[in-house]
Amino acid sequence: MHNKKLVGGWFAAVSLLLFSFVAPAFAQDATLPKPQGDVILTIDGNIGATNGDGVADFDLAMLEALKSAKIRTSTPWFDDAVEFEGALLSEVMDLVKADGDELVVTALNDYQAPVPIADFAEYGTILAYKRDGNYMPISDKGPLFIIYPYDSDPELNTQKYFSRSVWQVRRFTVR
Repeated sequence: MHNKKLVGGWFAAVSLLLFSFVAPAFAQDATLPKPQGDVILTIDGNIGATNGDGVADFDLAMLEALKSAKIRTSTPWFDDAVEFEGALLSEVMDLVKADGDELVVTALNDYQAPVPIADFAEYGTILAYKRDGNYMPISDKGPLFIIYPYDSDPELNTQKYFSRSVWQVRRFTVR
């Protein structure tokens, strides 16, 4: 009887020790809810939270459920100042547990542009899904458009940031 307690105690201690090394590996790959509607954004690359085979897919409802912001700004693409509404990209990156410095943003037409992830927290960059209160159709830069507050800082009102403002966004690859 005494040996059973000793063996049982030893087994419990070894199990606890083993679990303390293995558990963090499971914790790094969090599972996100699956989209219920049409997937409009896929995030892959160096992410720690997924809802598919190494990817995080989002439908519009999932993006709308995230912390959002509105940015009223002039742009080179529209004659007058426009109000954009969308998910804060810093929140999107936090949700998928992005582990990288840059996104490779891919549009529906396969256009690609690199965008520094640091921009999102620094400038409050959004992934816009609405313009002037209306969802953006594919035919007019939708469904998703990366928007900076261009009027808030002269540096943002330059080609450098306009080139990071991809429209018809389809995919982010974190690297």
